[in-house]
Amino acid sequence: MNTFNKRTHTCGELRARDIGKQASLCGWVDRRRDLGGVIFIDLRDRYGKTQVVFQPQRNEPVYQQAKDLRSEYVINVVGLVERRPAGTENPSLSTGDIDVLANELKILSKAETPPFPVEDSVDVAEDLRLKYRYLDLRRKPMQENLLARHRAYQTARKYLDEQGFIEVETPILMKSTPEGARDYLVPSRMHRGKFYALPQSPQTYKQILMVAGLDKYFQIVKCFRDEDFRADRQAEFTQIDVEMSFVDEDDVIKITEGLIARLFKELKGIDVALPFPRMTYKDAMEKYGIDKPDLRFGLELVNINDAVAGSSFRIFSETVKNGGIVSGFVVPGGADMRRNQMDNLVDLSKSFGAQGLIYLKATSDGVESPLEKHLSKEALAAITGKMGGNAGDLCLLVADKWLPACSVLGNLRLEIADRLKLISDKDQQYRLLWVTEFPLLEYSEEEKRYVSVHHPFTSPKLEDLELLEKNPEAVRARAYDLVLNGTEIAGGSIRIHDPELQTKVFSLLGMSQEEAKKRFGFLLEAFRYGAPPHGGVAFGFDRIMMLLQGEKSLRDVIAFPKTSSAMSLMDDSPSEVDAKQLKELHIKIS
Repeated sequence: MNTFNKRTHTCGELRARDIGKQASLCGWVDRRRDLGGVIFIDLRDRYGKTQVVFQPQRNEPVYQQAKDLRSEYVINVVGLVERRPAGTENPSLSTGDIDVLANELKILSKAETPPFPVEDSVDVAEDLRLKYRYLDLRRKPMQENLLARHRAYQTARKYLDEQGFIEVETPILMKSTPEGARDYLVPSRMHRGKFYALPQSPQTYKQILMVAGLDKYFQIVKCFRDEDFRADRQAEFTQIDVEMSFVDEDDVIKITEGLIARLFKELKGIDVALPFPRMTYKDAMEKYGIDKPDLRFGLELVNINDAVAGSSFRIFSETVKNGGIVSGFVVPGGADMRRNQMDNLVDLSKSFGAQGLIYLKATSDGVESPLEKHLSKEALAAITGKMGGNAGDLCLLVADKWLPACSVLGNLRLEIADRLKLISDKDQQYRLLWVTEFPLLEYSEEEKRYVSVHHPFTSPKLEDLELLEKNPEAVRARAYDLVLNGTEIAGGSIRIHDPELQTKVFSLLGMSQEEAKKRFGFLLEAFRYGAPPHGGVAFGFDRIMMLLQGEKSLRDVIAFPKTSSAMSLMDDSPSEVDAKQLKELHIKIS
């Protein structure tokens, strides 16, 4: 084992004030330059870089030893801190005013040539970065992401502690209560044929903590969902989980806004305006076509039902008559799109589920549209005017049932914004928005039953209780989602605390009393012994960090993430296990 001199400074610490001091540094060789008579090494650790100079006239043996150094060698250097010669300072380095003149060198560990350069900006396939994650994590941007994550953890804990919350850990091995995504199951060796589940969230436990009288709970917790992944999803992810007793929506929202504001201040130095704006689910869908609208650009949807209800164009009039909507948005300057571009938009809208896409081009000579054979010039001009289109603009319209029409237009709006580059990668806008009053239930054609829009413990709005039996789909939930730049970053609700109401909701979800008792009997039992009104919120911690750090993927703010197919390339998991382990678990692979 190599002995070494313990470091007196980090590689980002030395300044002009340290000139004349002896310093001992440890780190990785970032770069080596041999200028024939003098060797320069950039020594790197997570704190920064320091230039180390090896001169034969100063110490010949050490100079000769330095000739063997290569990238990523781990070394210990002892030397004198001196001012750099005038004109050679490096303003891009915090240590750029000084050099360390080496008089002692110890090679602590040699390194093979890495599969990709350990540089701030590296153009290499993500799979390679994930396979050699320990090298990827040496890069400054990745280390900055993890350091920011660390600061966010501390900020959240401090803020919630100040507000009187206590941190309570809940089990990782729990009862399987599938509702929504698939559970990850863990077989029990001691109880043959039985399984634990990894928690999709601590939902039932945090509600039981409220029954237990712990009226302000929080936890930074790992959650697990066996679902298909994309850039903003992972098999295992982190939540800041919060629950409170004797509260309503405004109380939970106020605590949430305070934490988000503190995170922005601590991590970005930004003062966000409080309170955040609110919008109902219905308004969000009708204005933006999505329940997590991105407010950084316009392209708002316009409903023109009243203008086309009596239209001679039957697709319009029949849609309105049958309770649907005719809606769309204006693309500024879009009238110069060519025929093939318009055909592409039509095909794209069909891929989103549209039966068709209608377009009108406003020109200085009038309106050009495939509808010219069905509607007069005056009618086309009236539609364009109703939508707010001016000469040079393109109007896009969809006629369909309410939800499909909104959803198609919402997807199309995002696609157009991307194509027109309405949001720059360098744009540092942060637009926060609460979306409230979601539907409590939606009907699943696949399962032929109602399913929860959020989860089965969400309370309906009290004024809608009478609709539970008459018109379940019209019942609004006491739920709220916080959206940042088109991404949901937190969501929660006021919970059901009445066992009778909870049983009724389970019944609407197609759960018999026996099934409800089998899945959630422990929670219903707890409610029998005095449950307080309660509600909470869960923050998508990884998503928050991704957005604040300006990354496009969750994988860049998680130390050891999974791929989109839930694989860990570094340690090759999931992996096969030996037959003995399977036998102990009473499992046979078919």
